[in-house]
Amino acid sequence: MSNIANNKVMIIGAGGVGNVVTHKCAQQAETFAEIILASRTEEKCKAIAESVKKNTGVTIRTAQVDADNVPELTTLLNNEKPFLVINVALPYQDLTIMDACLAAGVHYMDTANYEPLDTAKFEYKWQWAYQDKFKNAGLTALLGSGFDPGATNVFTAYLAKHYFDEIHTLDIIDVNGGDHGYPFATNFNPEINIREVSAECRHWENGEFVTTPPMSKKASFTCPDGVGTYNIYRMYHEELESLSLHYPSLKRAQFWMSFSDNYLKHLEVLENVGMTGIEEVEYEGQKIVPIQFLAKLLPDPSTLGPRTKGKTCIGTVVQGVKAGKPKIMYCYQICDHESCYREVQSQAISYTTGVPAMIGAKLMFEQQWLEPGVFNIEQFDPDPFMEAMNACGLPWKVIELDGFDLEGQTDS
Repeated sequence: MSNIANNKVMIIGAGGVGNVVTHKCAQQAETFAEIILASRTEEKCKAIAESVKKNTGVTIRTAQVDADNVPELTTLLNNEKPFLVINVALPYQDLTIMDACLAAGVHYMDTANYEPLDTAKFEYKWQWAYQDKFKNAGLTALLGSGFDPGATNVFTAYLAKHYFDEIHTLDIIDVNGGDHGYPFATNFNPEINIREVSAECRHWENGEFVTTPPMSKKASFTCPDGVGTYNIYRMYHEELESLSLHYPSLKRAQFWMSFSDNYLKHLEVLENVGMTGIEEVEYEGQKIVPIQFLAKLLPDPSTLGPRTKGKTCIGTVVQGVKAGKPKIMYCYQICDHESCYREVQSQAISYTTGVPAMIGAKLMFEQQWLEPGVFNIEQFDPDPFMEAMNACGLPWKVIELDGFDLEGQTDS
């Protein structure tokens, strides 16, 4: 039961993740007594509201707002006075939403760090710079409460707390064994996905980030519990930045994601012809950004749910020492695409992001994760989050490994 007198939450963003967050918050009505879903396109909000009403019996309200417009969003927040904003809009809008929350005196959380619209670079420095503002205002900003970043950070914190005296290496492995049947499609916002995958790889090693060409390190990984064996590629992901800061004993930290040969071939062709570019070009008197035009041509990720089959397997492998002896632990979560669709009409990629967003918000409402300032998710006690994952649709496992080596794999 929430200890907060104000049990109102505002969710900003009506895409696939926004749909899951709204459904999962409605399932926790004892915590989220009043839910408002806002987006630039209110029709999307209303469609989600209808689905939520049908599935849970809970009525939510909707609103139209431009999250790029700080005065407009501040006015909405002042009128509604929610306890917390859950930001599942685009990463480009993180700072404007944070500014509006500060102006209106509202707590803030998101699932992905800020990314400038005109630069394919995502890092936490812009949001970490808000530390004093939120602390002085007595407000909490919780960053990265999705799955990766999010649950993977908490997995790392949980393993470090319960199984190690010191952690030395970290490998985050994200495998999507799902099949949606399209020749090429992305499982979340196409523009964000392609920018992320195309970026230079950075991994943490010996006290600094080492840069390598994108997708240049390849390995084979066999998932547990029969999910299968997949090719995984080392790439940069934002949780490496915060985890390497908060766990200074780490000697190496890497992020790996699975990609099919078909996906990579399509992406290579699109890059070669310039369709993944982020600079404006002129076409018949109109200014267009190629990657934004491409995103309009690709299937909407929120429509993939009914046609996606298979499972995801996302987890962290941590190596370190306990009582002076080496130890390897693997914490992972397996999610079934079809089960997710049956519950909330969404595929597992949105589900695994949306459920942790709800859990982070729930812990803020319960004042278990509530402290003035800007925080990454691993800075709070992992135990209540892990308990809530088991209770809310994302059961996890921890196993000890006899050995683990992705370094022996050849470069792609």
